[in-house]
Amino acid sequence: QVQLVESGGGLVQPGGSLRLSCAASGSISLIAMSWYRQAPGKQRELVAATTYGDTRTYADSVEGRFTISRDNAKNTLYLQMNSLKPEDTAVYFCGGGATNGMVYWGKGTLVTVSS
Repeated sequence: QVQLVESGGGLVQPGGSLRLSCAASGSISLIAMSWYRQAPGKQRELVAATTYGDTRTYADSVEGRFTISRDNAKNTLYLQMNSLKPEDTAVYFCGGGATNGMVYWGKGTLVTVSS
């Protein structure tokens, strides 16, 4: 069993910053963790991903603006978002891949970028 709880979403003006957190708990270790987002009327897309070995990857749309990090001691995943744009508005989901092949999801946190 794994539980993922996102926090840190909210309303921010264009050009502003937010930091999202994803707290993981449970008895199953997560090898890979990632952030996805889904905007109204659009498909869910991968935003950023990382592994225990600290491999990181980003979507082209957020490269250079977002930073994914993982604190293994605290079992917490972060997404630092800078220079936010209106098109970043979406529900952001935390995802985790376990050693047994299962994928777990949080319930999401809403980020709204608007003036």
